Amino acid sequence: MSGVIKAESLLLEDRQSVKKINNGKEQWGNGLEFLFSCISLSVGLGNIWRFPYIAFQNGGGTFVIPYLIVLLIIGRPIYYMEILVGQFSGKGCLQAFNMAPILKGVAAGQVLATIASITYYSSVMALTLRFLFVAFFPVLPWSYCRPNWGSECLDANSIENKTNKISPAELYFHKIVLREYDNIDEGIGLPNWDLVICLAISWFIIGAVLIKGIKSSGKVAYFLGTFPYIILVVLLIRAVTLPGAMQGIKFFFTPVWKNLINPMVWYAAVTQVFFSLAICFGTLITYASYNNFSRNVYNDIVIITTMDTCSSIIAGSITFGIVGHLSYETKSSIADAVKGGAGLAFITYPDAIAKFKILPQAFAILFFSMLFILGVGSTVGMGSCIIRVVKDRFPLISNWSLSVSLSVIGFMCSLVYMTPGGQFILNLVDFYGVSFTALILAIGELVAVGWIYGVKRFCEDIKFMLGMNTSIYWRLCWSLISPALLLSVLIYTLLDLRPLTYKNREYPRAAHIIGWCLTTLGLLQIPLWAAYEFYRQDNTRDVKKKFLNILKPSPSWGPLNSHLHEEYSNQRLELQINQEKSKNIFNKIYENIFG
Repeated sequence: MSGVIKAESLLLEDRQSVKKINNGKEQWGNGLEFLFSCISLSVGLGNIWRFPYIAFQNGGGTFVIPYLIVLLIIGRPIYYMEILVGQFSGKGCLQAFNMAPILKGVAAGQVLATIASITYYSSVMALTLRFLFVAFFPVLPWSYCRPNWGSECLDANSIENKTNKISPAELYFHKIVLREYDNIDEGIGLPNWDLVICLAISWFIIGAVLIKGIKSSGKVAYFLGTFPYIILVVLLIRAVTLPGAMQGIKFFFTPVWKNLINPMVWYAAVTQVFFSLAICFGTLITYASYNNFSRNVYNDIVIITTMDTCSSIIAGSITFGIVGHLSYETKSSIADAVKGGAGLAFITYPDAIAKFKILPQAFAILFFSMLFILGVGSTVGMGSCIIRVVKDRFPLISNWSLSVSLSVIGFMCSLVYMTPGGQFILNLVDFYGVSFTALILAIGELVAVGWIYGVKRFCEDIKFMLGMNTSIYWRLCWSLISPALLLSVLIYTLLDLRPLTYKNREYPRAAHIIGWCLTTLGLLQIPLWAAYEFYRQDNTRDVKKKFLNILKPSPSWGPLNSHLHEEYSNQRLELQINQEKSKNIFNKIYENIFG
């Protein structure tokens, strides 16, 4: 073993001096570009747009506690694991699963979920642009009531009874921006032309950043990862100073303990962690694949996940502070002060901005610019993941042609969200095509790394790459705690599963059928890719050997650099010679976790 340790030491010194022979692969300009790119990816729309409305739907404080628990024992371990897998392999998420070919379909399903996500994230960017353009008006259009809204609108200057009124910001969003239907029983309608223009601009910008490649997006990330915090702090100060805001914030941090046993709250917490940290979608593996092979990412993980958590809590405090203010003005409960749903951010934030006494237009422009920038950071990460998967398979296709194709196809698919029934569809795709699918695929990912590839070997790879041992905390989370909790949440969710609704409105039967088709499409990738990998094996092997072969890493698995790959192969041979094989199943389990 001393020879192995000495070889590792020499190899690490060599990597520090030579850094990396990249074999033509793109790399980040430096470590800070990777850090800020991950921040802009993780601290994005998932925090500012999605977190507040998911927390509102699930009882505020009742949701926050499971969210923080899940973040600690599922979110951070998976984040660290995906960064390590991407950096070690130097490949996109699909090729990275050469470590466990039988579950390569997990990565394929995650790519499909990423494709679904980028379509409706771009629609949120379109809504943001729509608000940004009208923020230049002399009077903010969501700050006052229209005559045709009648008595249901809450007029701040009126002396009449304000009980159970609806804020002008909420009515503006639903009646003027979305022109939303009460239900989609008769269809979803045609796209709104003004939103279509905003969507086209959004996809043009996404495509432009993607065309420049990873180095360009790395430079942009310095701005994407810092600017939003300035605006969030300003909005937080304004939100907490509104009358009644403290009641809303108290609701946000006060749990209803009996509701903590509700499996749907835990399901919401798990899926929100996926969105907040951008884990289990293949994007992190892709970003990490552009890293220097020997970069120690541990400190990056701590910084990114901490900032992500703080961003979500700040966004939640702003939203619930504003909801508390609306509750105070309308004399209604916190839960009834505003309608929930994916559009909550386009109601609460504009309502707060409208109450600024000095230059509300300026703050509106800054806020919606921030929200759009967050959208760019999130969607560029998703787009990079999709493009990398295609380029790994077809390396001769140019980056610009893939970026343009993705932008055009993405724009066409996203048009469905620009219709009067678009928010119904967004909610449907989010649940069936992304959240529910991602939960199951996350379990598959942990099984692939923790048990088929093996925690023990994974930790040996980390030591080869970084020269450091892996603590028991990570080993236990990857092998037992994270998959067990995810599996428990999945089982309880299935047992308590109820028909999906949007703002307490039922979906037609056909919508649920389409939704389950989306789920099936994502999950079907697992057996299809397993069958494909089985078929690809040498036909001279018998069935048993072919099956056992797809349980082992592919011959191409390992560092992308040819010199490092040779060193790695030699180390694996030496380790296999020195390691004793245990035949007892319990000893194998113990050795996998603690060995």
